[in-house]
Amino acid sequence: MGKHEGKENKYSIIIPTYNERLNIAIIIYLVFKHLKGVDFEVIVVDDGSPDGTQDVVKQLQQVYGEDRVLLRARPRKLGLGTAYYHGLKHASGEFVVIMDADLSHHPKYLPSFIRKQKETGANIITGTRYVRNGGVHGWNLMRKLTSRGANVLAQTLLWPGVSDLTGSFRLYKRSVLEDVISSCVSKGYVFQMEMIVRASRKGYHIEEVPITFVDRVYGSSKLGGSEIVEYLKGLVYLLFTT
Repeated sequence: MGKHEGKENKYSIIIPTYNERLNIAIIIYLVFKHLKGVDFEVIVVDDGSPDGTQDVVKQLQQVYGEDRVLLRARPRKLGLGTAYYHGLKHASGEFVVIMDADLSHHPKYLPSFIRKQKETGANIITGTRYVRNGGVHGWNLMRKLTSRGANVLAQTLLWPGVSDLTGSFRLYKRSVLEDVISSCVSKGYVFQMEMIVRASRKGYHIEEVPITFVDRVYGSSKLGGSEIVEYLKGLVYLLFTT
């Protein structure tokens, strides 16, 4: 176990950021609000945001303590997959949560993730929009149809055993995340899908918790036409490599 010995019930929450100055204080406040009595740390991996995100995180460190809110910045945008890997290197918990900074993933679901993992002993808990009590708020019909269509296409081709492939709100056992992340080669939007497909192929125990995904509160969405093309290319790649 080494330096992680005795941290079986500690949770490291990795939040990648880029220009999230308006959201990061709210998300961290909500994490602390909903995880009272839980041993956890928040690791913010900021990719050189020019909007002052890092300054806000430094102020939050004064409020919550540098041992509870860790800023692990990088000089520029280097991709989502490497952001998780970078955060993982600095994590001290035996469980790792990955979530977005833009308030689309509400921290109120974290206790459900933790409870489900304790009840089932699962290696991975993933939030899903596509089961009873799950859903999406703030998307127009076209966006909902695109997302649902992409998910159905991936389900049909890949048979991953989970209902929401492209979600990025998950809890992992640390050792499982280290194993799965080292197997992945995709970047950006496809990375989440590759993570869960490879975890499924490796035989890890995956459980789901229904969540409502809320479209970002402040700032602009980073998903566009190029991401859809990347998704389709990633789907073909996974079809032939998993």
